[in-house]
Amino acid sequence: MTGRLQADATVLVADAGEAGTVYGRGYFGTLGPGGLVLDRFEGAYLAEMGRLDVVDARDRPVVWSEIFRRAVRLAPTFAVLYNVYRDLRQRGYVVRAGAAPADFAVLPRGGVLHKTPARFWVAAFSERSKFDLAALFGLAERSQLAKKNLLLAVVDEESDLTFYRVRRPTPAGALEPTRLAAPVEGWLAHDRVSIFDAAAHEALGRGLAFGSRIGDRLEVSLVEAGYLAETGQLHLRDGRSRRSIPMARFERIATRHDPRYRVRLTAYRFLRDRRLVVKTGFKYGAHFRAYPRNPEHAHARYLVQAVPDDHATAWPEIAGSVRVAQGVRKEFLLAAVARDGAVRFLALERIRP
Repeated sequence: MTGRLQADATVLVADAGEAGTVYGRGYFGTLGPGGLVLDRFEGAYLAEMGRLDVVDARDRPVVWSEIFRRAVRLAPTFAVLYNVYRDLRQRGYVVRAGAAPADFAVLPRGGVLHKTPARFWVAAFSERSKFDLAALFGLAERSQLAKKNLLLAVVDEESDLTFYRVRRPTPAGALEPTRLAAPVEGWLAHDRVSIFDAAAHEALGRGLAFGSRIGDRLEVSLVEAGYLAETGQLHLRDGRSRRSIPMARFERIATRHDPRYRVRLTAYRFLRDRRLVVKTGFKYGAHFRAYPRNPEHAHARYLVQAVPDDHATAWPEIAGSVRVAQGVRKEFLLAAVARDGAVRFLALERIRP
């Protein structure tokens, strides 16, 4: 079968019989009055696989490398996108480009074009590109409205692919929403707060799973102390001067230790208010691990990273976090905190499509 390379790097198969054959074997191209038009990915793929001979306007053979180079000249990101297209096609999927707002629409295996709805929207990224949380939220929301599964295909510097499934979850637990009847005293020493009230140890430490029991004291983190103080369950005092610490001053102290204290506290508050037990996720490289019930009776379900909602970072940071979470059988969540205090979540899971 023969196709003619066009100026925009698409390929036209003019012969009606050949056009029908190409289209029928994998739903390649778009049929029109002039024949079958193969987009840049389809033309390059069929030529690479030896299923299509390509000629120029003077009927001279065009080698595959020239087809590829022409597409790259017209679209610098073509190489990354083509790797994703090629991988999905070789997995047996019908793939269509230009599936705004994503890069590709992917039918389920065995699907019939124009009859079977696309199963996935796939957005392709280079490992060197920026992980833009705000943009991904927009993409996830549009995918959810369209009832598509959103996949992110990341191409690393060796051209290997990693696929991530993206969801918009609302985490929730089943912890009984009880509170202390009266506030207890907490003594601030550097970057942690100690509680010496023996009765509070049982209520806070075991019943509500705050802090850690260290000998005869209960030690809570700055975030836990901030939450307990703002909910009227903790009265903060300076460990050296014994003076009361107003909330505004405590926040200034906590922010000096952790510039993202307010972001973390907002995410912590949301998770606690959703009846989850929230503990540090430091051992796993995350801010929090979250349990649906008391840790004595359940394993952590989530690893949570609290970030501003305009967060941008490098892809390897995200890849490492997801890998660790799945390695310990937990779900990785990014908690995006807006300036007005709203919190929304993005879940990423490494999959093999």
